[in-house]
Amino acid sequence: MANTVITPSIIAKVALAQLENNLVFGRSVYRDYDREFNKVGDTISIRRPVNFTAQDGAVAVTQDVTEGKLSLTLDKRKHVSWLFNTQDLTLSIEKYNERYIQPALIALANQIDFDGLQLYKKVWNWVGTPGTTLASYAGFAKAPLRLDEMAVPQDMRKAVLNPNDKWGLLGSQTSLYVQDAARDAYRRGDLGDIGGIMTSMDQNMATHTTGAMAGTPLINGASQNVTYATSANTESQSLITDGWTASTTILEGDVFTIAGVNAVNPKSKVSTGTLQQFVVRSAVTADGSGNATLTISPPIITSGAYQTVSAAPADNAAITVVGSGSTSYRQNLVFHRNACVLAMRDLEMPDGAVFKARESANGFSIRVLKWYDGENDEERIRLDVLYGWKAIYPHLATRLSGT
Repeated sequence: MANTVITPSIIAKVALAQLENNLVFGRSVYRDYDREFNKVGDTISIRRPVNFTAQDGAVAVTQDVTEGKLSLTLDKRKHVSWLFNTQDLTLSIEKYNERYIQPALIALANQIDFDGLQLYKKVWNWVGTPGTTLASYAGFAKAPLRLDEMAVPQDMRKAVLNPNDKWGLLGSQTSLYVQDAARDAYRRGDLGDIGGIMTSMDQNMATHTTGAMAGTPLINGASQNVTYATSANTESQSLITDGWTASTTILEGDVFTIAGVNAVNPKSKVSTGTLQQFVVRSAVTADGSGNATLTISPPIITSGAYQTVSAAPADNAAITVVGSGSTSYRQNLVFHRNACVLAMRDLEMPDGAVFKARESANGFSIRVLKWYDGENDEERIRLDVLYGWKAIYPHLATRLSGT
């Protein structure tokens, strides 16, 4: 039987399926935002949820409503293209998929995941001991414990581990009794559901290298707290510090605590008894006197519906940085699905292209184009994706190291 010529629609359908199958982090996050933008640089605004506090008595206590918003930009345009001859289009779709589409989509999926996993720099919670391999259920459980303390919903929790910690955790479970339904998964090296958290491995997990962070850093000035109204759109604030060694660099993604400043449960506003962690939002270098003004998240809010901490930091309160200076640490993420969003949109179809198709489903989209290069007498085909990433609710996530 003669082979059927492969059409662009067939390629697009198979490519979309391969993209979804090869994504790990991208398949675990929220993907259902407005589909009306489809060009690089297009931006949508995302409203942050409104919080209230319960009041006493029969008399109404009217609370001000302050809505924050975040912007999500389509700033990633990626493609894979290759040369081929017309005879390739007479292959069976299975062979064409194996020879061309699957390798192309593995490359695209890895790039999408890699870009998204850089969002670890927006996450301020970090449990475990940096530099220690995750090697026990007790170590893993520190992550859902932190999520519980932060009142993160129990459903739709996910975890993505780097390969080293995946195998460290699996190795610690070999003596456990595993029910038949999960036994094959463990034999294949999958992690599956651990404590109600769907757990996967992604070789694209980031490695964070801390800044030099030398010196004995302190808070420079008391009462450096802000209101939600001033931080609603950025979820950040400036923090004046001193005591660093001159010219010390503090990098984006570095995490620290402040003496006497505890985290609070977002619902009850009661102290968790654990120091609030803060993340540096942009790199800064201390001046010659060791002074540095950091941009941090979360903002230090001491009262009201959006309270984040038990108290404002005192002047000269000690700052303790997580990890050692100028050291690289593998990152793992445990999170609620809504912590991050992947927006992938339909690319426009060029009028001049004859061999073209586009497929979209489940929040994913891919475009296929083929054209003839007359100058070099070659046929070319390309697969394109357009997307953007955003950590919209980083408080719904935590980084995880071993113990």
